[in-house]
Amino acid sequence: MASPTAGSSARRRQRSTRVTVAVVLIAVSALLVIGALVGGSAILVAVAAVVGVLLGAAAVKITHSELLQSRRDAAKDRAEQAQAYRKMTDERTRESQEFAETMTERIADRQKLIHELEGQLAQAQRTVAETKFKLGSESRRAEQAERRLGVESERLTESEERAAEAIVLVAELEQQVTDLRAEIVAWEDAASMPVAKRA
Repeated sequence: MASPTAGSSARRRQRSTRVTVAVVLIAVSALLVIGALVGGSAILVAVAAVVGVLLGAAAVKITHSELLQSRRDAAKDRAEQAQAYRKMTDERTRESQEFAETMTERIADRQKLIHELEGQLAQAQRTVAETKFKLGSESRRAEQAERRLGVESERLTESEERAAEAIVLVAELEQQVTDLRAEIVAWEDAASMPVAKRA
């Protein structure tokens, strides 16, 4: 397929040739009429006038066909340009839809992960509460049963360790939830930004 630049330059060359032919025809008819007038013969003037009219008509016909061809070429160029713009718009629309779908999937995945982490956080908080409750119970039992102080003291230490681990786990899970929420806000901002630019 020829490039648009090559096609338009070929049309310009053809156009200039047609216009040149029309100008030559008018110049020839003018020279004939001038020559006949200089010769002074009535028949020669009449023939030169007829030939001049015919050559002028041919020049008008060539110019008219050139005008029609120029209009057709311009309409064709506009149609090709409109088609190219339509394709470009379709491509940009498709890319925007793909981007929006990708961001929606990522946000849905992150929100699912947040729900899972919130569930784990709730379970960890229940574990902390249960551990604290057990810790209190163990402390009371230790006070009431001095004879079993050694055993109860060991269980108390274990309960405290579990409570500390649960508190650390809760802090880690809360930090993960905070980080993921910030990431979702950033992605939602990024997803809304291209739409605003295109609008």
